[in-house]
Amino acid sequence: MKKALLIAAVAGLAMVSCKKDYTCECTSTSTVPGSTSSTSKRTLVEVSKATAKSQCLKTSWDETSGGTTYTFTNDCKLK
Repeated sequence: MKKALLIAAVAGLAMVSCKKDYTCECTSTSTVPGSTSSTSKRTLVEVSKATAKSQCLKTSWDETSGGTTYTFTNDCKLK
């Protein structure tokens, strides 16, 4: 009985999601002539790893100006 209780306790602890701080580092680029890439960091405070992964994503979008379409990209990685 004690063995079963110990195994259940360890299994329960293994299922608990640890919350801690994560850093999301993003590199922003665009196809606008003369533009340079930039890097930014943001701290995700007291979140689970799954939440941090879902908030630190690569995004890309297009904008049209003067008949020319430019692509903007934020390539983010969890650190």
